[in-house]
Amino acid sequence: MASNKNKLAFLSMPAPASYVAGLGRGASGFTTRSDIGPAREGPSAEVIAEAQARRGEEPEIDPEQFQDPDNEYGLFAGTTYEQDDEEADKIYDDVDQKMDSRRRARREARENAELVKHRAERPKIQQQFADLKRGLSVVTDQEWESIPEVGNLTRKKRRKDERTFVVPDSIIVGDRSKSEYENSLDTRQQQANGFETPADSGTMTNFVEIGQARDKILSLKLDQISGTSTASGSATSVDPKGYLTSLNSVVLKTEAEIGDIKRARMLFDSLVKSNPKHAPGWIAAACLEEHAGRMVAARKLIKAGCEQCPKSDDVWLEAARLHNNDDAKVILANAVQHVGQSVKIWLAAADLEQDAKSKKRVLRKALENIPNSVRLWKETVNLEESATDARILLSRAVEVIPLSVELWLALARLETPERAKAVLNKARKSVPTSHEIWIAAGRLLEQGAMSDSEKSTEARNTELELVDKTIELGVRELRRHQVLLTREQWLKEAERCESDGSPRTCEAIIKATVSMEVEEEDRLDTWVSDAESAESRGMVGTARAVLAYALKVFPDQRNLWRKAADLEKAHGTKESLDAVLSQAVHYCPQAEVLWLMSAKEKWMAGDVPAAREVLEKAFIANPESEQIWLAAVKLEAENGELGVARELLVRARTVADTERIWMKSAVFERQQGQYAAALETVSAALSKFPKFAKLYMIQGQIRQMEKHYSTARASYAAGLKACPKEITLWVLASKLEELDGRSIKARALLEKGRLVNPANEVLWAESVGVEERSGGAAQAKAMLARGLQECPSSGLLWSMSIWAEPRPTRKSRSVDALKKSKDNPLITCTVARLFWAERKIEKARQWFSRSVATEQDKDIGDHWGWWLKFERQHGTPEYVEEVIRQGGAAEPHHGPVWQVIAKDDKNVGKSTKELLAMVADALQ
Repeated sequence: MASNKNKLAFLSMPAPASYVAGLGRGASGFTTRSDIGPAREGPSAEVIAEAQARRGEEPEIDPEQFQDPDNEYGLFAGTTYEQDDEEADKIYDDVDQKMDSRRRARREARENAELVKHRAERPKIQQQFADLKRGLSVVTDQEWESIPEVGNLTRKKRRKDERTFVVPDSIIVGDRSKSEYENSLDTRQQQANGFETPADSGTMTNFVEIGQARDKILSLKLDQISGTSTASGSATSVDPKGYLTSLNSVVLKTEAEIGDIKRARMLFDSLVKSNPKHAPGWIAAACLEEHAGRMVAARKLIKAGCEQCPKSDDVWLEAARLHNNDDAKVILANAVQHVGQSVKIWLAAADLEQDAKSKKRVLRKALENIPNSVRLWKETVNLEESATDARILLSRAVEVIPLSVELWLALARLETPERAKAVLNKARKSVPTSHEIWIAAGRLLEQGAMSDSEKSTEARNTELELVDKTIELGVRELRRHQVLLTREQWLKEAERCESDGSPRTCEAIIKATVSMEVEEEDRLDTWVSDAESAESRGMVGTARAVLAYALKVFPDQRNLWRKAADLEKAHGTKESLDAVLSQAVHYCPQAEVLWLMSAKEKWMAGDVPAAREVLEKAFIANPESEQIWLAAVKLEAENGELGVARELLVRARTVADTERIWMKSAVFERQQGQYAAALETVSAALSKFPKFAKLYMIQGQIRQMEKHYSTARASYAAGLKACPKEITLWVLASKLEELDGRSIKARALLEKGRLVNPANEVLWAESVGVEERSGGAAQAKAMLARGLQECPSSGLLWSMSIWAEPRPTRKSRSVDALKKSKDNPLITCTVARLFWAERKIEKARQWFSRSVATEQDKDIGDHWGWWLKFERQHGTPEYVEEVIRQGGAAEPHHGPVWQVIAKDDKNVGKSTKELLAMVADALQ
């Protein structure tokens, strides 16, 4: 007990002088919300050290107290500081002082400038409000009392002063009676047998009267709203008939939207109070109230904005928008008093007027205040119905605003041609840097030359030459006045002239500017690319003018003439094409293609004698040309002059003596049914050209037609020996064996052909066909798999693989085929046929179009045949005609079915469209 008493004896003892409550656990005082800081100052270091010494504790030694301040890592803490170290430190100090003194003035000047700049950009709050504080000295007591109270912007909910009241006894009794049950009936219920409660007389509910009263109350409310009520004294724009209907269009806002509106309203309210001269703040606050459906508040806000920002036209325009038509007129009338130089205010006031006369009055009043506004003059002129009045207004406008190109051009358009020239001359003098005036002058001259149809061609050409001179002079004058437009800008102006119906002005601009900014060695490529880009945008006249200028510079470029001829063939007339080709063969007489194009165009036009004349001139220029000889033979043969054609072939074999002419001679004899003469010609040709594979093909086909299979087999064998790389010979030899009933021999031939010509898709496809026709579906599938392994990107084999699959798996197989074959046209056509089979008409039409998209794809006649067959079944007559037209223009030459039909002797002389129809019938 004594020990316990001694332990608690300190409770009755006085505290030591240096005692601080909580010091042992690290506390040295406390703070409160009203008194920030320690409640009592803590003990000093000496007091703490004395207390620790009294308790026998050793004072803590700071390990860093002896640390060298210049050497915080203590690398040399153990060394002795000698005289040399002191001398070195003095030297370093002198160097530092010297370096610091050299740049001190410059550094201090820079620091002072940065400090001034920083204080200018970010002044202190005290400096910002210094002028306002000085202004408070003149504030009167009345003005001070009128300052609004600051709103609550803390967004903190204030605690409501909830008051409690004693619950009345009536509520307690009533709540108690809710759970009670009545187990007895009153006297009236007993008289009615307990199930009816009779009503007294005169208390029957009349629903008709209730409905009539409701309708009457509703009509009174509508009358009050619409302003028809005499008691309301106000009129609004509410339609009483559409009032109930409009209630359906009321958009109910969610709580989140209402909360957002309240927060935005609070922010805008603070904005307009803190900066009342900021016009966008008033406009945004009014728009917010309009969005919230409080039009009265919106109008009130925008009215206050007009009073605070009378020089802002946007505030006045917003106020006019928020009010009805009559009020808006009053508002804009007030706006004119404050911002009379605002074009937007005047235009808005004119738009509020209903009739043209009032609009004219407003705009003319506006022109009195703002005579140098081009927009006001244009609006005023547009309201004039008479050309004479508009001309008078524009004459006055160009006097007031002589630098407006638009007004000068508008005046020139309203004048007669002669007076328009004078107007444009004045405009050119007033605005010498405007290229639009020079272009308008050129267009005016062109219209004057083309307007009179009775003028002779020479007179018209003379006037059109003035267009070229005018544009050329304009370019020079603009360059003299330092107005340098780029080539691209001039080309755009030329295209704009072409779009506006002035082709000669377009051509003149091209002549004057197309050679600008082009290096001499890049001229041809640049001009060709300019013509192609213009043609791609549909600007044929611009492309024609560029090519015409390029041909003047490079008249001996046959490729350039070919592009010009192709352009005229696609977009021009027969006369323009004939003119281009005539010039082309004159400048490039050695270009066989141009001679053949000229002859073909005349032949297609039905002028056979002119085509013969062209070919005769071509013979003179190119006496040994194989193509010209064959073109002459084809011309005579298809016009029924067989004797002349045969004689031409004989002369061609003598003069030109090429393998192709010998082949065409044999084909010509075969087409005429002269098989003996054809075989004789082939034999003679083979003696001269033993390596020409087509001669062996013709020989074998003729003997096969005569049912001489052994001699045909010998011809093919000789051909394969001489030309083992010719794929068609292997296929023809295989088909001959298959026709003779020797499928095994055909299979062996194709196997040998694949060894000689590895990775050839045609031979693999023919091998698969042999297996299918022999009745071995499994062998055909295995052969197809082997072929795809050797030719993984073959479109032909992938197409056969798709059709070999069951119907459900064809689509997935087609996806693999498109990936492996890199969008091969054969696969594209196959996919189109798959969509056709699934009755997806539009998709099939798109994929058929993709299968003949490029120039290389257009040469495949089978694709055109499939597309025509599809359109015959599912398309309209217009689609069918379009496919026939495009196919005829493409003139295809390849395709398995197409070549069989086109090279049939019965179809000699038929047009491409006729062959296309036959191919569509033959495809299955």
